[in-house]
Amino acid sequence: MSKAYWVSCYREISDPKKYASYIQLAIPAIAAGGGVFLARDVAAYAYEDGQQDRTIIIEFPDLESARATHDGEAYAAALEALGDGAVRDIRLVGGVSQA
Repeated sequence: MSKAYWVSCYREISDPKKYASYIQLAIPAIAAGGGVFLARDVAAYAYEDGQQDRTIIIEFPDLESARATHDGEAYAAALEALGDGAVRDIRLVGGVSQA
């Protein structure tokens, strides 16, 4: 099985308190699902139609682990805490097989 990656791009964080509450719940939920944070910062460079947003990249053992973490109860609690505190998109992407 190939690894998988969870990529989050934040367009706006409108409520820093809600975002902080989300982070307190999201990090342990993601770690419990096997996620390892690889990058967590504002994009250093953005090309073509890219934006210099806060970007987070998390590695998972496989796509199903990433999806189960996102759809699980622990992460749902984090999403509830975030509510309307941010505008972002999340993508789950399968890694390239190294066969």
